[in-house]
Amino acid sequence: MSDAPESINSPDDVSKLPAASPLTRAALEIDEYAATLGWDLPARLFALVDSAALRKADPRVAAQLGLSETDEAGLTPVEQDELPAGMQLDKFLGTIAWPDAVAGCALVVERLMLPPGSEQSRPRNATDAQLAEWVANHPKREEVRITAAVLRDGKKEIALRLRSKDSAREVLTGPDLVPGLTDALLATFA
Repeated sequence: MSDAPESINSPDDVSKLPAASPLTRAALEIDEYAATLGWDLPARLFALVDSAALRKADPRVAAQLGLSETDEAGLTPVEQDELPAGMQLDKFLGTIAWPDAVAGCALVVERLMLPPGSEQSRPRNATDAQLAEWVANHPKREEVRITAAVLRDGKKEIALRLRSKDSAREVLTGPDLVPGLTDALLATFA
C-alpha cells in the first residue's frame, strides 16, 4: 500500500446512494474521482479498506482520509502507487499480494469496446496487433472507462462510463459487465 494514502470523497454524493451496496458505492466513488482527472490516463489501482475497521485500527490515518465516526459503514478506497510503465496489466496483477487489512481492490482502466455482434466482422487469424488496429479503426468503437471492484469474499462490481456519455448519471453498473477483469482482480486475493 502507498505510504501516503489518499481518500476519494465525491462532492456529488454519487457514491452514497441508499440502495447501493458498499461495493457499488465504492466503485461509483472511484469512477467519479477518475472522472475529475479526465480521460487518456494510465490505469489506477485502489485498495478497498473497511472504513469502520480503519477508524478503529488507525484513527490518525482515518482522520487524514477524512473519515469521521458519523460516516456510514462502507469501504474506503485508497489509491496505490502508479502501475509500472510498460508492464502488461495481466502480468502486473499477477504480482500483487494484499495485506489482510485490505477487504478488496479496484482498478480503473480505459479501453475501446465494440457493440455486440461486431465479432462477426473480426479478421480471422489476425495477430494481437492487427486486432488492436481493427478495434481502433472500427466505426462503432466506443471509448470507455471501466472501474472494476472486488472483495475478498468474491463480490464484484463494475462501473462503466462511456466517453460519449461522460456523466455520472450515465454510468452503467453491474457485477458481470467485464467478467474477465473482475476475475483477474479476484485472483490477486488467492
